[in-house]
Amino acid sequence: MKISGNTILVTGGGSGIGRALAQRWAQAGNTVIVAGRRLDALEQTAQGSPSIHPVQFDASDAAATAAFAATLLREFPALNVLVNNAGIMRSEDPTSRRDLADAEETVATNLLGPIRLIDALVDHLTAQPDSAIVNVTSGLAFVPLPRTPTYSATKAALHSYTQALRARLAGKVEVIELAPPGVQTELTPGQSTRDGYQPLPEFINEVMDLFAQAPTPPEILVQRVQPLRFAERDGTLAERLAALAAL
Repeated sequence: MKISGNTILVTGGGSGIGRALAQRWAQAGNTVIVAGRRLDALEQTAQGSPSIHPVQFDASDAAATAAFAATLLREFPALNVLVNNAGIMRSEDPTSRRDLADAEETVATNLLGPIRLIDALVDHLTAQPDSAIVNVTSGLAFVPLPRTPTYSATKAALHSYTQALRARLAGKVEVIELAPPGVQTELTPGQSTRDGYQPLPEFINEVMDLFAQAPTPPEILVQRVQPLRFAERDGTLAERLAALAAL
């Protein structure tokens, strides 16, 4: 993926990892569109940067995706990079019958959202030079957090989808997976100050260094996520799952 000169769409760009990525890419000489549910948060991301453009969009809304993509391409015909970062994380107790609203919204946002947006933009991206799709998954795609089973499952599914997409789009669109560890953001209440999570600036610095490598790695893996990513290979899966189950 090119470091500069791109037109990049970042979903979930109003906070956390999405906001930090958007701001760093804008500083590197890219045009960045940030999309999300809350326009005020997107405007905060764009504050002071004329190359960041906020656009309201709900990644879980199937009916809105095609119209959003059409409007986006009219306004930003040079779009060549899609970053599927929007996501939600909810605690659940699957040990007894429950309301599945949180699980269904998690699947709609974290899995169906990226699939729908890729589908809406893939014809355009395959015709663009230097095009790329970046799917943001999680270290929990490889070792699930038992108290967030649907979140973990959607990230595992998106990892698999990304691998398949990479094979299908080889030679046409670069497909990259970014799998964060636990990062200090407001993905869940109190997470931005939680001990043991990677500080956001430290994480973003490491991520940007990895994106700057030539060629760009197909998987962007900071040091802190590698024990989860390679737990099965290293024979530590049961141990790490037990540790996550205790949280």
